[in-house]
Amino acid sequence: MTALERISNRTCGDGQKKAVLTVEKILERVKKDGDTALIEYTKKFDGFDPDPLEVPLEAIERAWEETPKPLQDALITAKHRIQDFHQKQIPKNILFKGIEGETLGRRWQPVQKAGIYIPGGRASYPSTVLMNAIPASVAGVKEIIMVSPGGSNGLVNQTVLAAAYITGIKTVFRIGGAQAIGAMAYGTNTIPKVNVISGPGNLYVTLAKKYVYGDVGIDALAGPSEVLIIADNSADVRHIAADLLAQAEHDPLAATILLTTNSVLAEKIDDEIMEQLEEHPRKEICLKALKDWGLIVICNDLETCAKLTDYFAPEHLELLLKMPYQVADKINNAGAIFIGAWSPEATGDYLAGPNHTLPTSGTARFSGALGVETFMKNTSIIEFNKQAFDKNSKAIIELANSEGLHSHAKSIEIRLSKSSEEI
Repeated sequence: MTALERISNRTCGDGQKKAVLTVEKILERVKKDGDTALIEYTKKFDGFDPDPLEVPLEAIERAWEETPKPLQDALITAKHRIQDFHQKQIPKNILFKGIEGETLGRRWQPVQKAGIYIPGGRASYPSTVLMNAIPASVAGVKEIIMVSPGGSNGLVNQTVLAAAYITGIKTVFRIGGAQAIGAMAYGTNTIPKVNVISGPGNLYVTLAKKYVYGDVGIDALAGPSEVLIIADNSADVRHIAADLLAQAEHDPLAATILLTTNSVLAEKIDDEIMEQLEEHPRKEICLKALKDWGLIVICNDLETCAKLTDYFAPEHLELLLKMPYQVADKINNAGAIFIGAWSPEATGDYLAGPNHTLPTSGTARFSGALGVETFMKNTSIIEFNKQAFDKNSKAIIELANSEGLHSHAKSIEIRLSKSSEEI
């Protein structure tokens, strides 16, 4: 197994197998006992009684009112930028006439209900509220509910509630973990069953989303965060170190990878990281992530860097290069590409506009960012006239018979008979 493979597979192992059994048990219990199970699991895992489960609307409004003005302004700025970008994503309906005059089309519609999961734990993430609620709202979802675990005092983080307020969310439940995913997937007396669940979480949340997929839609199965930086001798070592630490501070499982053609730059990184870590409030988390899942690779050329990047398929890719687009054009697999010294990953995390909910653990090979389509579905429209029907009936009958589907063929033949000409 290569170093990149080891990092990509860092969540696999016996621990995950045990977690699967735990999650299945929790979900089946929630499906059976609803609110009773939610309250019991919250007491057990989060250490407080969540009854009543719903956060009062007054508490959501008060959270916004009590948010410091500079943070209010930052949230509003982020909201407007994210909203503007996602409005440009709205897919267009298609309706056109085919070559025989038939009408064909595809119609996009929002799901009726969406549930967003906002993590608690090591930090609060109001940006995650914006990145999930805004696309759902832009898509036209009529009912958006939010779940987020309360802290030791039983209260949902105030900045998270403030973000819910400015995105128009009025229904918030103070629950988390696999049990919260089950509640939104199956519904309880208090929590409505939704059509789509989005939002990141820990291993148990991710496994729960995987388990309920099919009963509801989901955005993706998010793993620990990761950044891959490609840098040449034009890059500032301080920028590289800061951007690697910006990823490492997320989680002890966060992956930080540097690919460079400059051996001198590579040698300077460790010292610069340690200097920036001296007064870092999350120093231990950073050190753990860097020790276990950090990697520096010195490549012969940028083409090799691009090939290794495509192989790893990173969530975040930074290009700190003299000629970044020469490499960007060669990359097929990346959740988001940050180009140039003035586009650190933090710009995308908070307010650039594109969604920060991105594919992890190599899934950028076949998937992309959360967007408005996550909360929409499309319906095909087919209207054949008699001319189109007559022109294509022979081919349809031939294909149906080749598959042994007698009634499919018969449904065409019966319309070709003289008795059906008056229909």
